[in-house]
Amino acid sequence: MKAYKDLTKDELLTLKAALEVEYKEMESKGLNLNMARGKPGYSQLELCMPMLDVVNSSSDMRTMMGNDTRNYGDLDGIGECRRLMAYMLEVEKDNVLVGGNSSLNLMFDTVSRSFTHGVNGSTPWYKLDKVKFLCPVPGYDRHFRITEEFGIEMINIPLHEDGPDMDLVEEYVNNDPAVKGIWCVPKYSNPTGISYSDEVVLRFANLKPAAEDFRIYWDNAYGIHHLYEDTQDKILNILEECKKAGNPNMVYIFCSTSKISFPGSGVSAIASSLENIEFIESHMTVQTIGHDKINQLRHARFFKDIDGLNAHMKKHADVIRPKFAAVLDTLEAELSGLGIGSWIKPRGGYFISFDSMPGCAKAIVAKCKALGVVMTDAGATYPYGKDPQDSNIRIAPTFPSIEEMQVASKVFVLCVKLCSVNKLLADMN
Repeated sequence: MKAYKDLTKDELLTLKAALEVEYKEMESKGLNLNMARGKPGYSQLELCMPMLDVVNSSSDMRTMMGNDTRNYGDLDGIGECRRLMAYMLEVEKDNVLVGGNSSLNLMFDTVSRSFTHGVNGSTPWYKLDKVKFLCPVPGYDRHFRITEEFGIEMINIPLHEDGPDMDLVEEYVNNDPAVKGIWCVPKYSNPTGISYSDEVVLRFANLKPAAEDFRIYWDNAYGIHHLYEDTQDKILNILEECKKAGNPNMVYIFCSTSKISFPGSGVSAIASSLENIEFIESHMTVQTIGHDKINQLRHARFFKDIDGLNAHMKKHADVIRPKFAAVLDTLEAELSGLGIGSWIKPRGGYFISFDSMPGCAKAIVAKCKALGVVMTDAGATYPYGKDPQDSNIRIAPTFPSIEEMQVASKVFVLCVKLCSVNKLLADMN
């Protein structure tokens, strides 16, 4: 089939008429499908139900160190859970502080603490005229909402196949003292699924920030979320590389089990230098007596170690891989060669990133919604919800069933085709 841009006006009008008939037929089905967020599906949630039996009223509630998890204590998290999260992050246990059920909460608190009390003794951000963050795009909308909540100026940094544009990152970080942070999802990035190359990680570690309180917010949310056993991405250890480069305090690493165990009932963690952890803990002791240690115990006893985590994640992969295939196969079969969209085949994570023709993303998402398929808002993957090209769309395949995902994929490609034809016809007028 010819690329749409090579079609004549009459050919486009004929195609539009056929697509509109198909759209009407789909409209009559009364669909109600939601793939707006990266949520685990029912079958994934079922995988962790045995965890609820690990700790019960007859269980020994003491940690390996003999501390009673039912009582106060262990502000930084029980030892066995700190060790479990250290396995996930490939760091030492002493560099880990266990939080509550959400890594997003830890990120918010870290930014908030920087405003009220500075970073390891630096000037609190609320006293500064300007605070800026770098935002690789397309990226995670909730990162951007945190910084927007605090009135931080966000600067778009293009995200390439190997990571953020490091020439731009270095230019901003090394020369502008108002730049205090950068959001990163380094492995199976949200939404593109790309992983940072060794070169990119090393350039991050060797930054020479103009601001002493500059920090890399390294959200390793998908570190063990592989889709395939034989092709798994591996990235350099940023904490280790920062230490080698003489920047031991420059990075905060975040993770959680939200998509490993149960969203809202998981365990989160922050890893950093001992100096950073000590500073964070000194303020956390005012904020809370301690997080849910019984839940920490439950996770530690269920997963045990990295082998237990990896075995569990293979089960997750077996559930969601066919859903990703349903989307990718449909995109390839229906859109390949038409010149109206591009996408990345991820090797892990929770999303597929699709780029439409410029000026079409909002229209595509709106038409999908009109057919009963709810997607992430177009523009959400950019700061302030403003995609300058109006082209990026985040596809979240995990929550619907495989059958629903097959239908949703057909709806999506239909809307892509129809909106692309409409755009080309409008450009001819």
